[in-house]
Amino acid sequence: MSSSNYYDVTEWKEGNPYQDIGEVINSIIADIKARQTDADINNGGKPGAVIYIPPGDYPLLTQVVIDISYLKIMGSGHGFTSSSIRFNTPESEWKNWHEVWPGGSRILVEMQPAAGGEASAGAAFYIERSGDPRISSVEFADFCIDGLHFVDDGSGNDDPENTYLNGKTGIYIASAQDSFRISGMGLVYLEHGVTIYNADALAIHNNFIAECGHCIELRGSGQASKITDNLIGAGYRGYSIYAQNFGGLLITANNIFPRGKSSIHFSGVVRSSVSNNRLHSFYPGMLVFEDNCAENLVSANHFFREREPWAPMQAYNNGLDDLYGLLYISGDNNSIIANHISETIDTQYITPSGATPVIIRVVSGQGNHISDNHIVATTETSQAHDAAASACFSTQVSALLATDGLAALDVITVRIEKESRQNIVLDSGSDAQVVLDRAVNAFRATPVPGQSC
Repeated sequence: MSSSNYYDVTEWKEGNPYQDIGEVINSIIADIKARQTDADINNGGKPGAVIYIPPGDYPLLTQVVIDISYLKIMGSGHGFTSSSIRFNTPESEWKNWHEVWPGGSRILVEMQPAAGGEASAGAAFYIERSGDPRISSVEFADFCIDGLHFVDDGSGNDDPENTYLNGKTGIYIASAQDSFRISGMGLVYLEHGVTIYNADALAIHNNFIAECGHCIELRGSGQASKITDNLIGAGYRGYSIYAQNFGGLLITANNIFPRGKSSIHFSGVVRSSVSNNRLHSFYPGMLVFEDNCAENLVSANHFFREREPWAPMQAYNNGLDDLYGLLYISGDNNSIIANHISETIDTQYITPSGATPVIIRVVSGQGNHISDNHIVATTETSQAHDAAASACFSTQVSALLATDGLAALDVITVRIEKESRQNIVLDSGSDAQVVLDRAVNAFRATPVPGQSC
């Protein structure tokens, strides 16, 4: 038995999804609103609907505007493939590839946002509703949103596909909402992947969000949400995960890969957890807590920082030097416990030249607890990384697996700046590796083999 609340974009009576899927989805939403008008019929009345996007390529020229609850937009495949590798490979080689473009149920964002305009104006999907209750239970699942191309940034580099700029956003949620879900999605080559304001009970799970200027941004404020089991990697200008004024955020089991400006960036976040993630970065500032983040737990994560090994992207960085800290903490009563932190970098690439890199840096606040972090710092044999652009995968994997021929690198494992007091640092570096004022902080050194305690 068919349902009047199930829609296939290829079978809808208005518009053509192969010309403008945005127009088609907006027409479907208008139909749902026209049919579901009574909010209370026999303890029901507005069940919402499912909009299905079959596998295929669907241009989007009209922004989809959602202002109803209980709507699920779903496809049959996230279709992610690396656009960065494609655009950094000579086009003459594409003819030998099995696939060139992303696939699955793929939306091609062909809108052309005005330069310098609001991020919301370039959103493929825009969600906003005022009044009570908050819009609730909107879901995006199992399809691809492809921003197609980045644009020139005016720098004179003549390298538009590596700017991470195009004014396009995949999903933009402007108003307070409850119990939204984003799962199984593939987002690629968007300046902003997912931007959400005032989230409550949000689940972002099992997505592939990469090669975007920013991947996940939780802005305004929010509570009781989770970012779990995702593959994420922003560009050098932006955040892989950003959260602002949030409480009760769980970030766990994510694989966060380069080349984001930061892997996880908190601003005014409290009582939240970052646990069991694998984070890989080419720059300092992998984890940033600013604006008095408090009572957060960072535990059982694996951090790895190295230099960018792939030739086409070596000219770019996030502008931070090695004194900034891989982990940058500003706030009170945070716990940084039982993380493994690896840094492997040739000394010639340390900035400023001759500096001793800082791993965990506490710049302000009090009562932070740093304990049992295993920090492995090594320097690699100097060699030029000049692999061809098409060798991105093999180049990066080779760099990841390289453990032979490494020598110990002098680092400051923990630095507590004078503006921060009453912190406890246990077993996260030897006497020579930890810098703090012992008159106002507590410290126990990691034992050094061969040296008496």
